[in-house]
Amino acid sequence: MSLVLQERSYREIVAGVGCSHRDVSAASRVISAYSVTAESLAALGDDDLAAWFPDGRSKVTAGYDIPDFARVAASMKRNRHYTLLQAWRTYVGEQGSSLRKYGYAQFCHLFGEYAVRNDLVATLHHEPGRALFVDWAGDTIPLIDAVTGEIVKAYLFVAVLPFSGCLFCRASTDMRMVAWIDAHIGAFEFLGGVPRILVPDHAATATYRAAKGDSARFVTDRYRQMADHYGVAVVPARVRHPRDKAAVESGVNVVNKRVIGYLLEDTWTSLAELNEAIIERVWEINHDIRRVDGSTRWERFSGEEAEHLGVLPVDGFEQVDWREAKAQRNYHVTCDFQHYSVPHRLAGQLLRVRLTSARVTVFDGQDVVAEHTRRTGRKGQYSTDPAHVPEQHRNLQGLWSRRWFTDRARAFGPATVQVIEQVLERREIEAHGYLDCQNILETLGRNNKTRLEAACQQLLAMRGHPSYSSLKRLMASINSDTAKTAGSAPAATTRKPDRPDNGALPPDVSVRDADYYRDGGR
Repeated sequence: MSLVLQERSYREIVAGVGCSHRDVSAASRVISAYSVTAESLAALGDDDLAAWFPDGRSKVTAGYDIPDFARVAASMKRNRHYTLLQAWRTYVGEQGSSLRKYGYAQFCHLFGEYAVRNDLVATLHHEPGRALFVDWAGDTIPLIDAVTGEIVKAYLFVAVLPFSGCLFCRASTDMRMVAWIDAHIGAFEFLGGVPRILVPDHAATATYRAAKGDSARFVTDRYRQMADHYGVAVVPARVRHPRDKAAVESGVNVVNKRVIGYLLEDTWTSLAELNEAIIERVWEINHDIRRVDGSTRWERFSGEEAEHLGVLPVDGFEQVDWREAKAQRNYHVTCDFQHYSVPHRLAGQLLRVRLTSARVTVFDGQDVVAEHTRRTGRKGQYSTDPAHVPEQHRNLQGLWSRRWFTDRARAFGPATVQVIEQVLERREIEAHGYLDCQNILETLGRNNKTRLEAACQQLLAMRGHPSYSSLKRLMASINSDTAKTAGSAPAATTRKPDRPDNGALPPDVSVRDADYYRDGGR
């Protein structure tokens, strides 16, 4: 009506307001019928506009009995079993009104609009022992390798029972399937039973899409096998619906503040040490922190929820992963960056490896040829069975020790052994000389055994300082591998021998007399 009074065209009004030509025509008719001006338009109220532009739907709505949706919402919050169907039946059965009643579909539609207008959120009432919510905490804790100084991240798995709020937490160096399953098993053992439902988010270890772009998701095979073993159903939370897993999100927030917030100030060098500290922090969360009602999480869990959990099976779930690996020249196979020995005769062959959470078993065909405890933590660790080591390598057991270096030096010669012993004895801490010994034997003597022995002989004869640099200079002065330095001889002396008392010279001494020089030396 304001734009019509400004004498705008129908096309301009339709484009600017988004209405139809019929609406503009109706506004023009009302202006003409009631002689509306710009001044009188500003003074109009909603009642006047409603009278000039009657809404047929308002007449229809006026013929229906309006439900008390505020009372319905209050009943649903108070009673978790109260449904919209029950509310509709109560509404239809109410007497004392001659107005028409809404059908069930329209009743639900109107309640949905009421909930949106009033920002209502359904309150979830959790049954004891029914669901366990699981997730990874977003923040991490750094682990520093004491040997290499490498820094890796420790990821924290969080599991929460929403009825009691009882919380479980464990750290892992990755978020892959093995760690995911092991964390669930640890949670079941911590609680002493199993819930009826697991509620994860859509992590790659929990669900997958059958086809790219498909909205339907399915539980991964390994995760489903674990759930079937414990008799648990997996019901992932809906995508982009964080309220579906509000319990675990609250648990993650607690872990971030009371676990990561405390432990991040310290330096951690092993996963086992970190998990021991996490156990202490989780104990405080479950046993010491009292909530609004004065109870702790563990009191409510042990008193009201523990008895509703399912019984743990006698045998725990064992993850099995089969791989093929080639035995390397050092008769070890590599799985997950860890090395496990096999009999040395199998070097170079392709073998089958069975991996569980605790054991590594190697097969040659159908025969078990090696079995090891599975290594975790720092990458590059070796698990070597002494029976797999060939005879020529068995003297390596005392690696990096005085005996190991002197035994190797005997292959060069006695002078080399003596020099190696001097290198070690000149150090206040013997281990500080190990690197020099390694450089002398490996670098200088790898292909020059004879020459190194000769250089050591010369160094001992000179009573020189035993070191890598001095031996390297002496070896450079030796022409060939077969060349050897001459034995040590006493230096010449200028002292004249003493004459006997009779003045006669010793038989091996010849001295010219004065007559020789008097005749001009002829």
